[in-house]
Amino acid sequence: MSERRICIGGNWKCNGTRKTITELVNKLNQIKIPSNVDVIVAPVAIHIPFVMEKITSQIAVATQNINHKGQGAYTGEIASDQVSDLGLKWTIIGHSERRQLFHTTDDRITQQIQEALKTGLYVIACCGETLDERKADKTMQIVTMQLEAIKKGVKNDEWNKVVIAYEPVWAIGTGQVATPQQAQEVHHKIRQWFASQVNENVANSIRIQYGGSVNGKNCEELLRCPDIDGFLVGGASLKGDEFEKIVTAINRIGKKDSA
Repeated sequence: MSERRICIGGNWKCNGTRKTITELVNKLNQIKIPSNVDVIVAPVAIHIPFVMEKITSQIAVATQNINHKGQGAYTGEIASDQVSDLGLKWTIIGHSERRQLFHTTDDRITQQIQEALKTGLYVIACCGETLDERKADKTMQIVTMQLEAIKKGVKNDEWNKVVIAYEPVWAIGTGQVATPQQAQEVHHKIRQWFASQVNENVANSIRIQYGGSVNGKNCEELLRCPDIDGFLVGGASLKGDEFEKIVTAINRIGKKDSA
């Protein structure tokens, strides 16, 4: 039984001013991050240099998205090599809000992942179902289709640069959260999919985050699930005290062995 490092991502979405970000970063810099936890925050693109100047080196900074083409005549977009050039190591790709609000397709996500990995970035690749899809018992049908698109963008030797974030769309920003049993069930099935569609080594080593209204109260119980390797946190990542509880949750539940 190997142990996977916990990965906690804070997606700030389209929030923050220099004043509120300074206050938040000052709080984050005081967190005693456990040695077996990776912490990543994703500010609004225009705030990234500002955050990088102020945040501790223990916390990585990511973009919330990149384009699928690289540099060129793509107004409003950010190219992965520009992200690398700035010194960033991470990007989020395929977040449900990009899929739902900005109509990012699975094919586009495949291309984005290829671009990111080509320029050396690490990727948090998102998947998850809507409430209607869950009610129709299509959770794994949808998630599998999204995983197939992610897989198309990753070469066999690149999986160590990919983290999967399972985010049930119905639990994002709603205050609802999947029960630990519901979350673990999907995470386990995702790991089984990797075992059958990629290989056992990747299935055992790939980190799968849960992202759906995670907070300081539910994080410990969720983190006890054997196939949950951290979180992609939305609203709670904007609250320093709350995010600290999530980042340090592993200290309160003991060492976590992978399944």
